[in-house]
Amino acid sequence: MKNGTKFDNNIIDYLLSALEHPADEAQGIEAAHQVKQFIDEMPGGFFIYHASEDEEIIYANEALLRLFGCDTLEEFRALTGNSFRGLVHPDDLEEVERSIWKQIADSRYDLDYVEYRIIRKDGEIRYVDDYGHFIRSETAGDVFYVFAGDATEKRKRQKEENEKKDQEHLRRLEMIEGLSIDYESIFYADLDANQLQPYRVSERVRSKFGMGGQIHEYRGFDEEYIQEWVYIEDRKLVARMTDPDYIRKNLSEKKVINFNYRIYGDDKPNYIQLRIVNVGSSEHISQIVLGYRNVDDEMVQEMERNRILESALNEAQQANQAKSTFLSNMSHDIRTPMNAIVGYAILAKHHLDDQEMVLKYLNMITSSSDILLQLLNNIFEIVGIESAQIYLEEDKCDVVEVLNNIQTVMSLRAEEKNIEIELDTSEIRHASVFGDQQKLSQVLLYLVDNAIKYTNIDGHIKIAATEQQMPSKDIAAYQFLVEDDGIGISEEFLERIFEPFERERSTTLGGVYGTGLGLTIAKKMVEMMDGSIEISSAVGKGTRFTVTLHFRLQEQEEASVLQEPGSDFEESQKTILIVDDNEINLEIGSEVLRDAGYAVDTAADGSIAVEKVKHARPGTYDLILMDLQMPVMNGYEAAKAIRALSEPALSRIPIIALSANAFNEDKKMALNSGMNAHLPKPLDVEQLYGLLRQLLGAGQDPEAEK
Repeated sequence: MKNGTKFDNNIIDYLLSALEHPADEAQGIEAAHQVKQFIDEMPGGFFIYHASEDEEIIYANEALLRLFGCDTLEEFRALTGNSFRGLVHPDDLEEVERSIWKQIADSRYDLDYVEYRIIRKDGEIRYVDDYGHFIRSETAGDVFYVFAGDATEKRKRQKEENEKKDQEHLRRLEMIEGLSIDYESIFYADLDANQLQPYRVSERVRSKFGMGGQIHEYRGFDEEYIQEWVYIEDRKLVARMTDPDYIRKNLSEKKVINFNYRIYGDDKPNYIQLRIVNVGSSEHISQIVLGYRNVDDEMVQEMERNRILESALNEAQQANQAKSTFLSNMSHDIRTPMNAIVGYAILAKHHLDDQEMVLKYLNMITSSSDILLQLLNNIFEIVGIESAQIYLEEDKCDVVEVLNNIQTVMSLRAEEKNIEIELDTSEIRHASVFGDQQKLSQVLLYLVDNAIKYTNIDGHIKIAATEQQMPSKDIAAYQFLVEDDGIGISEEFLERIFEPFERERSTTLGGVYGTGLGLTIAKKMVEMMDGSIEISSAVGKGTRFTVTLHFRLQEQEEASVLQEPGSDFEESQKTILIVDDNEINLEIGSEVLRDAGYAVDTAADGSIAVEKVKHARPGTYDLILMDLQMPVMNGYEAAKAIRALSEPALSRIPIIALSANAFNEDKKMALNSGMNAHLPKPLDVEQLYGLLRQLLGAGQDPEAEK
């Protein structure tokens, strides 16, 4: 040990004296024996051998014997030939001795260190750490004393660590190889060593780095590239991003650094992305990979996405503005009839003794209610179309009859402004078709209603239908014309005429009410029927709508005139059960039916109705008006329970659904639960009477109604 040669010599002299003169009672021999005993009990190996040519082993402690798998010193001497040469693996001996003598020559005071293999008694090869020192002993002459320990596990750990490093290096190379598929330049850098190794280089830097593979200095590696290729506005950015201090700081906070910059191209900027990844220790950032790739296509796509998003934002803002306008119009249009209803109701109370005035006010209330209901119906109609809850139904339809009905119905409104409605169906050769008669009627009603709104007093409206050349044997094409001589539409507004919530004139002008949804609904319904709608107009001259639709023709024998339901039964003999949880609805329904001559019973929810029907005698109830949304038991559940009754005369009582939910899906749910028909709220009294006559007069089984 360093600066301990004299002390070492004393110890070794005592130990060698004890080994060579075991019976000698000379002074100090007892102390030497104690030293030997101490060394024998050491956990690590210890031995002494001569520095002569034969390298004879003088002493080996118990721990060294265990290291070689020997039980006795004699076994150890036999195994090694009692020589240091026999102790070291033959393949390692020459290198070990050369290393020992070199270390002795370089330093007289330090322990020399070597690592070598040994062969144990059982044949197992182990690794040994050897810490030795050369001394001259008064007793034994030139000798080496050695501390030896088993280094096999340490060597295994080192091997595993080296393999891990090798795997990490291979992984880095694989990652670099993978990156090189998309990247035009790839560099590996060691910031601590200030080294840069190119793996792939683009043509722009090939003059500086060649084909790659050579080691370069990292600092300043991209200065020429930045000055020659990078946009002036982006040069500071690129220089800062490749600065070692910046990289260390940012990679300690995140795994990857990404940024884009521009370089000069032929006629436009090219976009390059630099990606910097830490491939070394996460605790100390030094080993990194830099990848450069062209992202022109991605940037173009990104800019296109941004354009689309910007366009979508503008459209959303326009939609919000349109909806705000719509809500403003709706607020006015709802409050206007509501104000009339409330006002005329107050006036009626003040003139209860004047029957003529009360009747006048009630008529005005009814008219205002119709306007309010139409507003709500338009809103629900457009919502139903947008949510795909309105479907086409193909049934027998008479085109001429539809047009005649529209002329009759709308003439009453037109008379208020002394507007003449002319109808021309002379060019219809096949009136009987298959189609959705209700939606065809709705489309034409919206168009005629629009014409009446925007036609001045004493104006003229023409409704015409022509049958075009037949596309096929059983298909006919029809054109429906609605033309007026009203105020017309500006060319600018024609582009938006079918958009939701749009009206050219404010509802506050000219007394024109409406949501601005009528034409939108008409267009969507025409499109549902695979048709087209066109418009032409001139301000001050009028407007023309042309709707083109195709219908499947009925065979001649199938065509028939729709018959009115019979009324040859005595209504006073019929009893109707009204089921509704709202007392006002029960009162109104009861009075309306009693006025028509029906007997009425009521139930406040579905469960009460089921119990009443269940315990009634057959013939007690002839029909049930069933609300759908009720507490305890709703209308759907109540209808199913009634249809499940064992008594046929009770389970087959006709049931009409009454609901504010008027979409096709609601109607289907009502029919699927066993009901015969569906009527929306608020009730159309004439429609109710007609349906009652149909069901009560026909006496049909509910299953047949489906």
